[in-house]
Amino acid sequence: MVGDKSTTTTAIGRTTNAAFKRDELYLNLTVPNLFRCPISMDVMKSPVSLCTGVTYDRTSIQAWLSQGHNTCPATMQVLPSTDFTPNLTLRRLIHLYVHHTTSSPPELSPNSSLSSSLRNSLISQPEALELIKNLSSRDTASSATKLVEFVRFSEENRRFVANSAVGVSNLVEILRTSQETQVSDQILLVLEIISPENGVKELLNEKILKSDFDYLSKFFWFFRKGSLSSRIASAKILESIASDADSQRKIAEKQGLLFELYKLSNEETDSNAVEASLSALIAVSTSKTAKKELVRFGIVKTVGEILSGSEAVRPVIEKAVEVLASVATRTDGRAAISEDEGCIMGVVKRLMKCSGVATEHGIVVLWSLCCLARDRTAQEAVLKVNGVTKVLLVMQSDCSAGVREMCGDLVKVLRVKNSKSCLASYETRTTHIMPY
Repeated sequence: MVGDKSTTTTAIGRTTNAAFKRDELYLNLTVPNLFRCPISMDVMKSPVSLCTGVTYDRTSIQAWLSQGHNTCPATMQVLPSTDFTPNLTLRRLIHLYVHHTTSSPPELSPNSSLSSSLRNSLISQPEALELIKNLSSRDTASSATKLVEFVRFSEENRRFVANSAVGVSNLVEILRTSQETQVSDQILLVLEIISPENGVKELLNEKILKSDFDYLSKFFWFFRKGSLSSRIASAKILESIASDADSQRKIAEKQGLLFELYKLSNEETDSNAVEASLSALIAVSTSKTAKKELVRFGIVKTVGEILSGSEAVRPVIEKAVEVLASVATRTDGRAAISEDEGCIMGVVKRLMKCSGVATEHGIVVLWSLCCLARDRTAQEAVLKVNGVTKVLLVMQSDCSAGVREMCGDLVKVLRVKNSKSCLASYETRTTHIMPY
């Protein structure tokens, strides 16, 4: 009986732990971003707000300040005061959310009591519209933060701001007039969040690129002085407005802007930042001049390091190989890739390992080097990592007709190269025998 009781107790304990872990996992997967501490990325237990308007978990921000920092971690702005205020409204919302989620894991419906509570606690649509109209005069980070939380909350709120008569126009105007970095950071986030909505990209293109004011200089300043989140948002906005050749040219030719975009991919380890940077570079670097500049900056080396590493996520790898395929259309681009053996091997390594998109771009890169340019150094690098076998696998996969044709060309060239290498290294003891 004792044994049975012990077994039963153990089983109950395991069940309880399993249920706890399930609830914890569910909570971590579904929790809204505004409930997470920007430092620890965990759900906040005691949210407090700095004078910049950014909210952190009390434990995390106290640890940050105790280390001697005098800046806001999210915006990196110097704090005129290190005092913080408890965010009681957000704390109540988090407690409500945690209780609801762990006690009732099924998916929230838009009409659920929790959703209604959150909606009522955030600013209303009329209040959001009024805030957008008057933010230039207020110019406070806390007001801008409320607007970010509003558009993050629901698709309905995003559509409301995007479709309002003054929404996008006023937000862009605030970017021009605001003197506070924190405000600009938050407005960039709002514009990036609503940019996928219908008609917003076209309106942003008109307001930013066809205005008498030099907004691109502002974006250059955002890249130089803004927080990481604002630089990511800036890259995404530039990508969204690079909708035609003229727009792409304006962005690429703005002094220093292309290099700042490149730096975001080269100097940051955050995968979201690298992906946003590479996506923007692909969108704006369509001209020969822009591609030449990317090669000069060192984009090939940067991509090579991404492909050779083991920590890159799929979206980053896809964009990295696409950038490489773009610069491989130029002679100087192919030359730079040929000089980086690790980059070529990285391309081969990623064939059939990441995604169909990355594989097809990788074949374009290899074809440009080995078939179009007939680069012997590149051919040898591909052969070193069993490239023929990988290309044959791609050829037998569900790839496009054009890529399959490129694979055929690659197999022919690489097999010829391989047979010549074998013959060159073959030594015979009968070479001294001459006929007759």
